[in-house]
Formats: sequence, C-alpha cells, structure tokens
Amino acid sequence: MSSSDLPESVAGNIANWTRTNAEYTDSDAAEAWTANEIAWGVFGVREEDLGSPLGDVNERDVVELGCGTAYFSARLAKHGARPVGVDPTPAQLATARRMQAETGIEFPLVEAAAERVPLPDASFDLAFSEYGASLWADPKLWIPEAARLLRPGGRLAFLTNSVLAYLCFPDDPAQPADDHLHRPQAGIYRMNWPGEDGTEYHLSHGDWIDLLHDTGFEVERLVEVFAPPNAVDHGYYVTVTAEWAQKWPSEDLWVARKASARRRRRDTHTEIETISNDDNAPSARG
Repeated sequence: MSSSDLPESVAGNIANWTRTNAEYTDSDAAEAWTANEIAWGVFGVREEDLGSPLGDVNERDVVELGCGTAYFSARLAKHGARPVGVDPTPAQLATARRMQAETGIEFPLVEAAAERVPLPDASFDLAFSEYGASLWADPKLWIPEAARLLRPGGRLAFLTNSVLAYLCFPDDPAQPADDHLHRPQAGIYRMNWPGEDGTEYHLSHGDWIDLLHDTGFEVERLVEVFAPPNAVDHGYYVTVTAEWAQKWPSEDLWVARKASARRRRRDTHTEIETISNDDNAPSARG
C-alpha cells in the first residue's frame, strides 16, 4: 500500500491532531512524560487495576500505533521496554522529540499511519494503542498491520471508546455522553462528527472479535473500563464525565495474542482434515 492508497481519513486526522496538539497535547506533554505509573484512558486507571493487560514489558520490543506525543511509550521505557512510537502527525512527533531531548528518554519515532507502517515483519513482542490507531485508524487495515509487526505469540492491547459510550454520545461533540441512545448499533463503523476534521472508527464487540480472529489473533480479554471512585472530569476531553463513567463503562480495552506458528499449523491441519472428512461424508441429498 502506497501513501496514495491510504484512506482519505488519514489527512483529516492529521489536521485534527495538529489542532489538538496546539490546543492541548503539546502543553500537557511535560506532565504526561514525567509520570512513571502506567495508566490507561481518560481517567488514568492503573495498569494493575485492570489486570495488567500489557504484561511484563521489561526487555520487550514494543510498538505504539498512533503514539501522539509518545508519553505512554516513555512510561514503558521507564519500565524496561524498548518502544518504537508510530504516528502520522508531524506536530505530535515534534512534541515527542522535544520531550525526549528534555527528559533524556530516547527511542525511535516513526512518522507513518498505522494502516501502513514502514517497519519489518515480526519485529515486536507487543503492539498497543491508547486512543491512537484504536480510534483513529481503519481497523480493517491497522489490525492486519499489527499482526504483521508482531512475532508469533506476540500480544496486542488497545483501548478505545466503549460501544455503549459511543451510542450515548450526543451529535454535538462538545456535549458528553448522557443516558440516552443517540444512534443505532447496527452498521457502526466510521464516524465523522459535525464540524470536525477527524474520522473515528467504532466497531461492535462482535465485529472486533471477528476481525481479530480473521487476522490471526486469539482474543484473551475484554476489559470494560470504569472511572475510579476518586476520578474527576478531564480538563480537555469532554466525551464522558467521571460520574457517567462510574456507572457505565466508558472504554473498552482489548487484549489479544497472535497465534504461534505451531498453533496456526495445527489449525491448518485441522481444517484440511475437516475438508477431507466432509468430502467422504454422505451427501445430504443422497
């Protein structure tokens, strides 16, 4: 896939995140980079409170798909990981490089869309995304890229809006989720909010499971993320309030594992045996 083959949503999302960088993520980067604790989502739920979806990252080769200012990768580096950050937005990566210079935490940063990553096959033990590719890249393209980049047995973890939160978002993106369903779940996939440059991608749980399975992943966990009791509303992201997220899951965190070569060979042999047995079975019409 050449750059010209990328979805047109990539350009719009670069424009969206260039603006967001100027409004928020650049000024927030210093605080985000100095934190040591691995935490997820709008309300910063601790990794261990979610059952450690990333696992032990020490000495692991890690790729963050849609890294933004790369603060999450920086935290993993502090825990012994060897991260690589991938993001299509130059402004976000410029902030990340500035923070690398200021903190001395250095790791590769690659300007690329998650739908087409210019890195070799089977390079990583872990691929992850926190509101990066998981929300802003076409999952029918970035999930296969994650599978390509992972070694056999490698882990994929990603967090995005929960299906319920998405259905409860009003059409006005400046308003947080409420207790009404504002759109049907049937057919959800791509969303362009009024007046916004960016394109989001939302899948139902069943569609995520099918896509992951079809791409060679085994789904290990789906964690429905609630805000902790002491959570307060985020100062910039207004998608959900802390009160809402304490009652309903605001985020879905998926954990999947790329099937090992041995497992995949066994599955292939099983499929061949099934086909052979079906060929020898009596016809239903007979």
